[in-house]
Amino acid sequence: MRELRLLCWAVLLGLVQACPEPCDCGEKYGFQIADCAYRDLEAVPPGFPANVTTLSLSANRLPGLPEGAFREVPLLQSLWLAHNEIRTVAPGALAALGHLKSLDLSHNLISEFAWSNLHNLSALQLLKMDSNELAFIPRDAFRSLRALRSLQLNHNRLQALAEGTFAPLTALSHLQINDNPFDCTCGIVWFKTWALATAVSIPEQDNIACTSPHVLKGTPLSRLPPLPCSAPSVQLSYQPSQDGAELRPGFVLALHCDVDGQPAPQLHWHIQTPGGTVEIASPNVGTDGRALPGALAASGQLRFQAFANGSLLIPDFGKLEEGTYSCLATNELGSAEGSVNVALATPGEGTEDALGHRFHGKAMEGGGCYTVDNEVQPSGPEDNVVIIYLSRAGPPETAVASKGSPGQRLPGWLLLGLSLLISLLACL
Repeated sequence: MRELRLLCWAVLLGLVQACPEPCDCGEKYGFQIADCAYRDLEAVPPGFPANVTTLSLSANRLPGLPEGAFREVPLLQSLWLAHNEIRTVAPGALAALGHLKSLDLSHNLISEFAWSNLHNLSALQLLKMDSNELAFIPRDAFRSLRALRSLQLNHNRLQALAEGTFAPLTALSHLQINDNPFDCTCGIVWFKTWALATAVSIPEQDNIACTSPHVLKGTPLSRLPPLPCSAPSVQLSYQPSQDGAELRPGFVLALHCDVDGQPAPQLHWHIQTPGGTVEIASPNVGTDGRALPGALAASGQLRFQAFANGSLLIPDFGKLEEGTYSCLATNELGSAEGSVNVALATPGEGTEDALGHRFHGKAMEGGGCYTVDNEVQPSGPEDNVVIIYLSRAGPPETAVASKGSPGQRLPGWLLLGLSLLISLLACL
């Protein structure tokens, strides 16, 4: 038994003292150090002692960090990887290092970084990612780094920063972010405001400057002049033609999303029907009504036609097109959304009279329904139900017009020419 115990101790002692052949391992100032710097390594070597707390792999030729690269050393507190040829850091490459306090990835070629690697590094105090090829940082990249004190992002290719990027860094005292090619549009204004007000030390502020647009090239962010910026606003309206005209199944439904904001917002339609969800990045048709490249459905026709002026056309509206129609406008400063629920009431079910009486009754009471310039609009978030009545027959009438920029109208050839009678019933 005694011999077995001695054998076990010998094996354990050998494991503790193990070290990859190219590296030097030992204790210094109470830390277990593995020094693999300047070894011309092209991969992280295996075989580290599990109790290593400091690992230097600087000045090698590592091309990337794969998943689980440091699984053998979960107790690491310091990891030095500067001056390599690292281009990518895979998801899970750093996830096991929950005790890590210092991470140096500077002077590499990193353009693809799995930011989820940082979400488990809640003990991190120093993060150096300067002198890389980073062009993008997600808004939630630093969400778990509440102990971080120093962050270095200088000499990268950052053009923009999502608002609130540094908000989770409650312990941050030092930020280097100079020498990035910032695009000084509305999306960067928040950072200027934050940098001027924060107690965080931000050195070389004259080198935190604009690269674009050309008129602002070289302007330090701290001296950026006021820009005409506004968050998006949305108003969703529905334009019937002549009230009282008879309708028949298969008419054209037209909606219009009136959008404002600076810079000009991008428009997106979200349509929830009984058959599922449809997402449309507007526009999907040109000014002539023809489908843009890549937008044409397999049938050769578009079920929903989104125009650049904010109009949405449903050329053959029926029961399958009932549902919720939402337009979402987004720019660098935020987003806004408008929605309407569209339902179809067919004759012969008694629905038309009942709904009509309730609508007129609410209108007499001063309820939240009104019309402007022959457009039916919701007066508030709750007033957003549109009921469309259909008759069994009806002659073609004039085309449905589109609200939008002066002179912009939906192409007449797209319209079936059937008039709409639309009533808001959210005030029920």
